[in-house]
Amino acid sequence: MEPDGHKRVRGRDDLVQQNGVMLISSVGDVDPWTAWAYKPRTISLLLIGACFLIWASGALDSECSTSGDAVTSVKRGVWAMIAVFLAYCLLQAPSTILIRPHPAFWRLVHGMAVVYLVALTFLLFQKRDDARQFMKFLHPDLGIELPERSYGADCRIYTPENPTSRFKNVYGTLFDEFVLAHIFGWWGKAILIRNQPLLWVLSIGFELMEFTFRHMLPNFNECWWDSIILDILICNWFGIWAGMHTVRYFDGKTYEWVGISRQPNIMGKVKRTLGQFTPAQWDKDEWHPMLGPWRFIQVLSLCIIFLTVELNTFFLKYCLWVPPQNPVVIYRLILWWLIAIPTFREYNSYLQDRYLLSPQQKFSADLYSVGLPMAKRFLV
Repeated sequence: MEPDGHKRVRGRDDLVQQNGVMLISSVGDVDPWTAWAYKPRTISLLLIGACFLIWASGALDSECSTSGDAVTSVKRGVWAMIAVFLAYCLLQAPSTILIRPHPAFWRLVHGMAVVYLVALTFLLFQKRDDARQFMKFLHPDLGIELPERSYGADCRIYTPENPTSRFKNVYGTLFDEFVLAHIFGWWGKAILIRNQPLLWVLSIGFELMEFTFRHMLPNFNECWWDSIILDILICNWFGIWAGMHTVRYFDGKTYEWVGISRQPNIMGKVKRTLGQFTPAQWDKDEWHPMLGPWRFIQVLSLCIIFLTVELNTFFLKYCLWVPPQNPVVIYRLILWWLIAIPTFREYNSYLQDRYLLSPQQKFSADLYSVGLPMAKRFLV
């Protein structure tokens, strides 16, 4: 939560270095109503977690009442391992430069990124067919070969011989699930990057990558009007436009926070509570790729990594037989968006010489948590 007392933006005097990033200096600086959320309670949570694990493991049950299904026991054990690791990250992982809604939330996101990295490492050592069957443990509908789906089989806009609709090809593309994926995807990317020219470079660059690898992925085989008009000029444009309007809205706000206890009425307290899920302040990202040769290489590297992550997503789905409608795809996209939020903030701060990291560690753990999974997915 934010410092209590007079209306003011939190200054640098209220922040200290911890784990290489800027954090609230002490519990006394936060609102009295929420100070308990910032007090370290590692021992209490350790005892509660240990008791919960003993109960969930069935160690207190009698031998006759325990299940003999080995597969179920292995699944529960793996999920328990992940839960223990995430609980550790929640308490002890390195913090990021983000403090909303709580620094522990972003430590948890970092832990999920590490779990994702470990899962990719496991898949890297499996045969392709074994990896496909392993996906059934994540969702029962996986592990089934997908039918080839090509959007460029018939590129005619007008089909007079079709009895149902003379514009069937256009309608079939307009009502495809990838239309909403393009719009919401580029809206989220605009909030991350906050630079319209760079967004258009990435948008056109990805369409060029689709054209380059269309011989390997049937899903990339699109008609010219689908790729240029529908994707770039309509869906991507609308997503970038909406995202940049969101950026301008937050950029134009005045960030003056008052503690919940100082709010005069119930509605004020509710609004302040909901405001905890909005940024504490809004950084204006300035990439300046033409500032010099080294800056150009740094921004170009960001674009290459970004496009590689996007491309690896489609190759991974194709190799592991994951359909676009499967919930695993949605969960993974949400996870990557959460991972990218602190990563972009820290990388842009590094480029602008706003070193929120320690001089000995210019790149934080979040930057590594993006680079390593990207390399692993490329190998998988």
